[in-house]
Amino acid sequence: MPVPLPLVVSDFTLPFADHYLRCRTLRQPAATPASRPWLVFLHDSLGSIQLWRELPAQLAVALGCHALIYDRRGYGESAPFGPEPRTPAYLEEEALSVPAVLAACGISRAVLLGHSDGGTLALLVAAAEPALVAAAITIGAHVFVEEETVRGIRAATQQYATTELPQRLARYHGANTEGLFRAWTDTWLAPGFRSWNIEHYLPRVQCPLLVVQGTADEYGTPAQVTAIAGQVAGPVRTALLPGLGHTPHRQAPELVTELVVGFVRELVPDA
Repeated sequence: MPVPLPLVVSDFTLPFADHYLRCRTLRQPAATPASRPWLVFLHDSLGSIQLWRELPAQLAVALGCHALIYDRRGYGESAPFGPEPRTPAYLEEEALSVPAVLAACGISRAVLLGHSDGGTLALLVAAAEPALVAAAITIGAHVFVEEETVRGIRAATQQYATTELPQRLARYHGANTEGLFRAWTDTWLAPGFRSWNIEHYLPRVQCPLLVVQGTADEYGTPAQVTAIAGQVAGPVRTALLPGLGHTPHRQAPELVTELVVGFVRELVPDA
């Protein structure tokens, strides 16, 4: 079997009217069919381009697709959050901007892979933009608030106050660190957020969907997987990974890569 050629990596800043996003593309060195979708990675509440580690490159090489990774607004090297306070509908609001990011990068068909908040974003974008989203993969996504989620975030708040977690996060987020951590914890721990729920969007998800979660996820239970898989309209595959926590793609990257590659090859036309 021939060894795949190295990907062409480009880092750039994508400007918008009131902010900018730091982006990275991983392109195949040879021409690919125009119909082949891009892999697009949507990170979690503490994530960034760097924290995806080698997963985007591994999947891009295995599938022969171009890939886009970007720091969401307020994260990594992207612009800080705007002056308005975060609302309980912040994910629904951010989902409206994702198609504009893809359009600015010349992407008209995408396989979305999202972790945690990013997985929720992937579901929301798939529901709203069926022509854009060829498939979606979620890892530890949430569609409602559970006590396990609240408990996990309270534990993270304690770690932030008593350990070197702020310094570790600052390696990836710099001046954005305090703002993104408080936005996450203040929103999810607010009493008014307990009723947050996006299940009513799920019947609009028509594309193939892979739902991945660790059985030891410290921020959610398999009830999230059951809710998602039971309500989407398109073909769905689930993977509950024994003993793994909220970041199975970092705990068992080979396993997650195998799951994603098999899913995309089987259920996504032209990929």
